[in-house]
Amino acid sequence: MKYSRHAMILKLIEEKDIVTQEELAAELRGKGIDVTQATVSRDIKELRLVKVMGKNGVYKYAAMEKQDSDMTDRLFRVFSESVISMDHANNLIVIRTIVAGAQAAASAIDSMSWPEIIGCVAGDDTILVIVRENSMVNDVLNRFSNMMR
Repeated sequence: MKYSRHAMILKLIEEKDIVTQEELAAELRGKGIDVTQATVSRDIKELRLVKVMGKNGVYKYAAMEKQDSDMTDRLFRVFSESVISMDHANNLIVIRTIVAGAQAAASAIDSMSWPEIIGCVAGDDTILVIVRENSMVNDVLNRFSNMMR
């Protein structure tokens, strides 16, 4: 439920200029998702949404990583320079990194806020990425590979 709601929120803010939490809640209800303002508030925090100036001069919600391209570029670089290999079993992805590179690479993964990823755990040179469903693993691996190019 939460996963599909988060995905819908990201889709809505991409397609429309959503200005308030109430407006976002109304849009979700219009799509058949029953939410309260408190739930929307938590979702905004979990998705790390920020308010940015829209083309019409009004502040609207946006995904943070889309607004800070320098930070995104840095995170991609940290990830691509740290990762040595990737493998998976079912919905688990194991990423091997250079020594002491796992924490930074995991931070990069976390900051992307991909709804397919439940979370990740980093050691010194290994990251365990937990993907929501087995069917999503290949897509996530492809996106990781694209980050390394």
